[in-house]
Amino acid sequence: MSSDRFNPVQRLLHWVMAICILSMLFIGVGFASTITPKYIPLVATHKTLGMAILVLALIRLGVRLRYGAPALPADLPEPMRLAAILSHYLLYALMIAMPLLGWGMLSAADYPVVLYGNIRLPQILPLNDTLHTVLWNAHFYLAFAFYALILLHIAAALFHGLVRRDGVFESMAGVSPATKVAPAE
Repeated sequence: MSSDRFNPVQRLLHWVMAICILSMLFIGVGFASTITPKYIPLVATHKTLGMAILVLALIRLGVRLRYGAPALPADLPEPMRLAAILSHYLLYALMIAMPLLGWGMLSAADYPVVLYGNIRLPQILPLNDTLHTVLWNAHFYLAFAFYALILLHIAAALFHGLVRRDGVFESMAGVSPATKVAPAE
């Protein structure tokens, strides 16, 4: 990709998914810590958002493979370049793995995966208590890793936008890079 910005579809997918994923993390914490009547609608929202995130992540991955990404700044230190590349691989992996782990976990426990609109997903794994426990633990602990990675991603975006001012933040923010003003004489 020769542009210094992500295309509009990539930016739209990024921001829609950011809202969905942050909502999902907070909803997950909310239903895991409540026994009130809000539990059932929170779980239903969590399942539906999870499948929406899976579909959007696959679309986003396809768009990314097709259109690429703007080049990182040439003066970006190698450790930061490597961190940027690896963190994006991890973000994509978790955006796809987390919904699949949740779906598999529920399948292994023989819990129905019913989304809003009464859409029932098929079981993807056989009933198996041990597998359910392993997948539940993976889903639970990877959610915290995902949250930490998102915080790191936000911190990196702010670092690029406020400290380095190297155009990385603007490439996804949907704003034009600020014009550099020469100091007054």
